[in-house]
Amino acid sequence: MARHRHLFSLIAGAAVLLAATAGGALGSSFRGAAVAATNGTLAATAGCGKAPTLTNGTRTIQSSGQSRTYILRIPDGYDRNRPYRLIFGFHWLNGSANNVASAGYYGLAPLSNNSTIFVAPQGLNAGWANTNGRDLTLFDDISQQIENDLCVDTTQRFALGWSYGGAMSYAVACARPTVIRAVSVLSGANLSGCNGGTQPVAYFGIHGIYDSVLNISQGRSLRDTFVRNNGCTAQSPREPSRGSLTHITTTYAGCRAGYPVQWAAFDGDHTPSPVDGSSSPNDSRTWTSGEIWRFFSQFESTTPPTTAPPTTAPPTTAPPTTTPPTTAPPTTPPPTGEPGTCAATYSAVNSWPGGFQGEVTVANNTATTVNGWTVRLTLASGQAISSLWSGTNTGTTGNVTVRNAPYNGTLGPNASTTFGFTATGNGATPPSNITCTSP
Repeated sequence: MARHRHLFSLIAGAAVLLAATAGGALGSSFRGAAVAATNGTLAATAGCGKAPTLTNGTRTIQSSGQSRTYILRIPDGYDRNRPYRLIFGFHWLNGSANNVASAGYYGLAPLSNNSTIFVAPQGLNAGWANTNGRDLTLFDDISQQIENDLCVDTTQRFALGWSYGGAMSYAVACARPTVIRAVSVLSGANLSGCNGGTQPVAYFGIHGIYDSVLNISQGRSLRDTFVRNNGCTAQSPREPSRGSLTHITTTYAGCRAGYPVQWAAFDGDHTPSPVDGSSSPNDSRTWTSGEIWRFFSQFESTTPPTTAPPTTAPPTTAPPTTTPPTTAPPTTPPPTGEPGTCAATYSAVNSWPGGFQGEVTVANNTATTVNGWTVRLTLASGQAISSLWSGTNTGTTGNVTVRNAPYNGTLGPNASTTFGFTATGNGATPPSNITCTSP
């Protein structure tokens, strides 16, 4: 009942919580983050294969010029060569990282069967105001520290939280859509900001129908952000009636592959642990833990192939039927792309003895929509791609061609996307001859 004991202090602080703002734009992207794959292969972090130095318990980290803390839980029998799921659990207003850890990270730890690394960060002033993006930077810094030391599956990063913790989870989904795989927001609202908030992220919202602290309309608003982003069919999900002591979970139809949206409304007030058939919340009897775990654990990654991918080109699709723009291209072409199409930029993410991880940003720097893209690059001698996500590659050595995945080929004006890969060989020499064309 650790979470429920804070209900009254949270209600008393509701005015403060409702007035909280992000205080500024969310900061730079997670340093060293690999793009979260939707249906692709896992990518190893720098910590894979290393003897870990991090241990269970409270850790201290410097972030945005401040000393911050978080509680880390490493699976029993940790295997340095096995990539693990990573879950962040954000506490509520006037709660603490210790509350989250002692309650089993919202009840998920007992269900994880030692498959997951859990993190409970501590908010400043026992909340997540995220002033000038400081709490998002904390998420980045903790992620980097953990992934440099422990073996994490970069396609399996998740976040959840209740109330103010739900607001912070929503902020992470908005600002780090290529890092976070899915979030669950319990009784949340837009209190920690939403920088970006236009790209898809798998989303599970849970809210009480008569929430007296954060009205359910605020939770619906967060949900609808990702209904739009994920391309789901808009609807008004059924919700239980007052006095029914039940919950109704709806899975949206029409969502883009790999980006589901779920919504669970329950007959209750502002609590993270409702119980069907009872008006008394209970951490050990709530249905929320099981449903959240099922939502997160559906995103299974696959191991890298043991043989090189086929070298035949992927099936092509018909070009767009609209007439290309007739305006003249810029007189100076983008540095790594063709005029009027797209540009591609490579960045190194991680490296280890005998291998490395890279990321390519594909940007549409024009005023018209790009419908499909193709990146060509040349790998240095001795380098070979072992896995690639958010794109489809032809070839693994020398001259390599990467075409967009089905879900990231359309780029609006000034929009961008990324694909990533791991490769064998020395990563000190970056790919050369990088070009981008469309389609």
